[in-house]
Amino acid sequence: MQRITRAASVLMVVAMVLAVIAACAAPAAAPAGPAPEQPAAQAPAGETIKIDMWHIQTTGAGPELIQTSVDRFMQDNPNVDVEVVPLQNDPYKTKIKVAMGAGNPPCIFPTWGGGPLFEYVNAGQVVDLTSYMEADNYKDRFVPASFSNVTFNDKIWGLPVENSAIAVIWYNKAIFAEYGLQPPQTWDELLQIMDTLNANGVAPFSMANKTKWPSSMFYMYLVDRLAGPSVFAAAATRTGGSFEDPTFVKAGELVQELVERNGFVAGFNGLDYDTGQSRQLLYSGKAAMELMGTWQIPAMLGENADFVANNLDFFPFPAVTDGQGDPSNVVGTVGDNYYSISSACAAPDEAFRLMQYLIDDEAVQARGADGRIPPVKGFTTEDPTSQRIIDLIGNAQSVQLWYDQYLPPELGEVHKDTMQALFGMEVTPEQAATQHEEAAVKFFGK
Repeated sequence: MQRITRAASVLMVVAMVLAVIAACAAPAAAPAGPAPEQPAAQAPAGETIKIDMWHIQTTGAGPELIQTSVDRFMQDNPNVDVEVVPLQNDPYKTKIKVAMGAGNPPCIFPTWGGGPLFEYVNAGQVVDLTSYMEADNYKDRFVPASFSNVTFNDKIWGLPVENSAIAVIWYNKAIFAEYGLQPPQTWDELLQIMDTLNANGVAPFSMANKTKWPSSMFYMYLVDRLAGPSVFAAAATRTGGSFEDPTFVKAGELVQELVERNGFVAGFNGLDYDTGQSRQLLYSGKAAMELMGTWQIPAMLGENADFVANNLDFFPFPAVTDGQGDPSNVVGTVGDNYYSISSACAAPDEAFRLMQYLIDDEAVQARGADGRIPPVKGFTTEDPTSQRIIDLIGNAQSVQLWYDQYLPPELGEVHKDTMQALFGMEVTPEQAATQHEEAAVKFFGK
């Protein structure tokens, strides 16, 4: 059992407790069974084996954590040459899609599971990892819930490595203390806090929505708080539901209420999350809150450790008055990012061994010390703030996977485009709901 010291585990979520919510984790979308897996090519015997690996860990200690594990692997396997290619989040999504389409993907690539990975699995472009995971009971190393988004037709297609992440509302404690504010329990209380902050020249929420997905977190939580997870699941899986359900329209109305009440920093739709613009506004005190995933902590520790230690805290997304959703529910994923092996890889055995180095005991210790959330069993922590997050996750009745990852890629893009337009007041809540539904009908044929 690895133990992370109090000083090094600032706000670290202990992944072990996620096992209790394994049954609640949202399943990945699977509109059809995967095509038979294409056998991976094999490298000629006696030659140097070359493996290319793409990843998106480009902030904080992320690149070093990856490279250190790769270096250890190459030292232990001198016949293997690994080329590591770091890519920023959103450019990567386009690059991997183009590479897959051209039949020239890297040996190892990351995903968030769900629809995008399933698309590649269904096309026979991904190596089935089930036999690797079952050998020597290797699968038992991981929190069971971590496999929910990479399991299709009872086969495992990705190795959970990077993080277990949920979205919470981070806030600047100094600003809250200055204006006598307390974390809200309800939506109405949150609106009152926003009014107080605006009256004192502080933007309530920081948000960098150039890449569109940050705004989706508000919409996902509002849908869940209004009606629970079943409304989205029924619409997304075409099992009697519709994206024009009144719940989606109401969520859009509440989103636009936030915008109309000056809930966000000016120009939020043009700010770039990947370059840290939203975090900088928290550090400077120009904004008081940000709804963002727990992956934020490693980046913040690398940028402004003093702020994390002294001024950063969080609270769960508040309950909505008369909402039918359980306020204990969370939006997030267990095992973000996953790593998969492409069927084009000439050395799948070596590629899998390399991936194991990314999440072996030495790597887990380093990731935990950086505030990351490795999805493995056996963590403990003495940090009281971490325990609050543990309790939040452990008490969750549902874990909603991010919409843009749950949905097939085409629908995920429509969702993100619609969210940016909704927050930009370019479409009405009714129009946003209709756009979602029309895209779903076009894709699924019903």
